[in-house]
Amino acid sequence: MAKITRLSQLDLDGVYSYADYLTWQFDETVELLRGKIALMSPVPSFSHQDISTQLLVEIGSYLKGKACKAFHAPFDVRLYDRRKSIVANREIVTVVQPDLCVICDKHKLDSKGCLGAPDWIIEILSKSTARKDMQTKFQLYQEAGVKEYWLVYPYEATVSQFFLDEQLEKYQLLKMYANQDQITPCLFPDLSIDLQEVFTR
Repeated sequence: MAKITRLSQLDLDGVYSYADYLTWQFDETVELLRGKIALMSPVPSFSHQDISTQLLVEIGSYLKGKACKAFHAPFDVRLYDRRKSIVANREIVTVVQPDLCVICDKHKLDSKGCLGAPDWIIEILSKSTARKDMQTKFQLYQEAGVKEYWLVYPYEATVSQFFLDEQLEKYQLLKMYANQDQITPCLFPDLSIDLQEVFTR
């Protein structure tokens, strides 16, 4: 197989697997969404990075000494049909890099990142990624069994909190929070995050 060192060597309309993804050696950061290449924003904005850092510090501090771990992009999360117990790299066609994720099952972690659904994912929207985060990733996370999903809107200084209804296998919108609210994840009811601090700048 020819070495792939430039994005231009790939067919952006083609379908690829995680096995292909592992062979790519170019500088651009991409995700695989149902086998399709999705380009990521080249450089996150200051606002995006600041919100991500604030959330990571809050969540990371809370999780210190606990079994769950928080990770931030770039960090590969390989999603697959949760009804399968063993999946080969060539069968995985979705590889995402969430802005933030929390993983409580240490067996999902390996040297490549996370294999399987994180317990909690937070995506911070930008103009270039809003549709992907609100539609494509929403569906993928729902199907994979991500229990809690937050969509953070930096320009509006709001957060939409979704939680997975296990019986329906669908996300339910629990609440929308504004920048002066305290927000609490369903998974960690004793963690309270002050959104005024998160959106301070």
